[in-house]
Amino acid sequence: MIKSLEIIDFYFNKAFYFPEEPLDLTVQLRSSVVQPTIVRMSAVIKHLNSVVDSIDKQVELVGGNQTVEFQYTPSSIAPRGYGIDLCIETESGVLIACLTTGFDVLNSWTESPRYGFLTDFYPGRTDYSQTMDNLTRYHVNGLQFYDWMYRHDQLLSDQDTYLDPLGRQLSRKTIEELITAAHERNMAALPYTAIYAASIPFYQEHLDWALYKANGQPYFLGENFLVYMDPRPDSPWVDHLLEEFSKVLSETEFDGIHLDQYGDPKQGYDAQGNKFNLAGPLAATINLTKKLVLQYRSNGAVVFNAVTNWPIEEVSQTKQDFIYIEVWPPYSWFDDLHKLIVQAQSLSGGKPVILAAYIDPSLESNVRLIDAVIFASGGGHIELGENHGMLADPYFPKYKAIPAELAGVLRRYYDFYIRYQDVIGPRSSDSTQDYHQRIQIEGTSTSPSQLTNKVWPIVRESEGYTAISFINLLGLKLPEWGMDIGSPPTILGPTKVSISIDRDVRGVWFATPDDLAISLRKLDFTITQGENEQILSLEIPSLEYWDLILIEW
Repeated sequence: MIKSLEIIDFYFNKAFYFPEEPLDLTVQLRSSVVQPTIVRMSAVIKHLNSVVDSIDKQVELVGGNQTVEFQYTPSSIAPRGYGIDLCIETESGVLIACLTTGFDVLNSWTESPRYGFLTDFYPGRTDYSQTMDNLTRYHVNGLQFYDWMYRHDQLLSDQDTYLDPLGRQLSRKTIEELITAAHERNMAALPYTAIYAASIPFYQEHLDWALYKANGQPYFLGENFLVYMDPRPDSPWVDHLLEEFSKVLSETEFDGIHLDQYGDPKQGYDAQGNKFNLAGPLAATINLTKKLVLQYRSNGAVVFNAVTNWPIEEVSQTKQDFIYIEVWPPYSWFDDLHKLIVQAQSLSGGKPVILAAYIDPSLESNVRLIDAVIFASGGGHIELGENHGMLADPYFPKYKAIPAELAGVLRRYYDFYIRYQDVIGPRSSDSTQDYHQRIQIEGTSTSPSQLTNKVWPIVRESEGYTAISFINLLGLKLPEWGMDIGSPPTILGPTKVSISIDRDVRGVWFATPDDLAISLRKLDFTITQGENEQILSLEIPSLEYWDLILIEW
């Protein structure tokens, strides 16, 4: 007799899988039984609304905590996101417990990047496996090693232990161990670098390499902390920087280069007084960096930080692997996050987009809405990293711990995004504008001119499907993602939705990451003839933060 049974957790051994790479799924159980009892455990693998495969196991419950392992080899189809619905039944077929998750198969992590961060590289660190295991739970598949270097102009130290420019004690051995642990879980490791930053002593030795103001003074970051150098691709500084990148790629196992900038200035002068704009030179230097990286890593990645979305027109056309935007005012509203992603996707020809939007994890409602908007728009959010932490500041070592309850919610949000990436992720396309007048929610505004007190539909198109995400902004007093919105959105109960359509409907499904079960549920629907179009009518069960309606045509 089973008194109680709980699926505590289940998780994968890697952040993603290559085609036909075997995966391991670990299930942690806690049970209370009168005597050892046999149950049937089934893992159903799904792609969207279709069952792909299933694995059945007989498990003997012995009471207390125990672990069950599943092995599965996915198909060669890539890139693709999958779901797993895990259920446990008695031998007589009585359902006891269920839990859902997702995983994906990619040719490269940059096809669907989930970018995280590391910043603690102190000597003697030993929690490499625990750190990477935690990030694997969220499917983080790329890591920015932030402020790991000896100096901005000399990236590698000759010693194992060294002090960084701000006096933090770091260790090359720690960095190497973290890279190894990341690679074991199919996570890429990119070293943070600054495209034009040098130390004061380096500047003093190379005055003619610097970037100057109209008055002949150099540009400083902070109070005499760093000096800006000339980032034009034919400058001595860029030659030096590329030599530093060569040393990094030949002496470490890093998987590419992460390039930072500081957003200003947008124009400057060289040592001879010649004025130039920086946008074009920055783009050209990105391409030089990519060319260099490919000499060392056949799948090496290059990423550049478009601070405050500048210069997105130029850098979106470069050979960087995905678009990375650090979000600052005037991009302050929730809908700005959507606009930034859609614009970058359009300019770059459909490259994945990552936003760096910093938020204190104590603002749970903000965090959930930010991720809902970003994920529903087909983008990613660099936010997760060290020590169960979240980026709360542009200086990454100031990360803050994620409350346990929010951590569980974010697990579901990432599972959800992985599972449905084929219809909401970077390989789908935005058609939100086309649906502004086509979606009606009974008793609720969906007006694009309203910033709050509405349900906001975000629509993505893919082959054979339209995915409509409903983002709940009801009752919000502030539309600003970076300001405490206070109370959570007002929960919407069962509500009728109507959508004007011009195609035949095969089926309609509903899912939400706000439930423990994130699998698709089939919805009843009707189709009626309107004046000039057909009307698809359905009812959503509820809306807390984020719902997904999936229409199969």
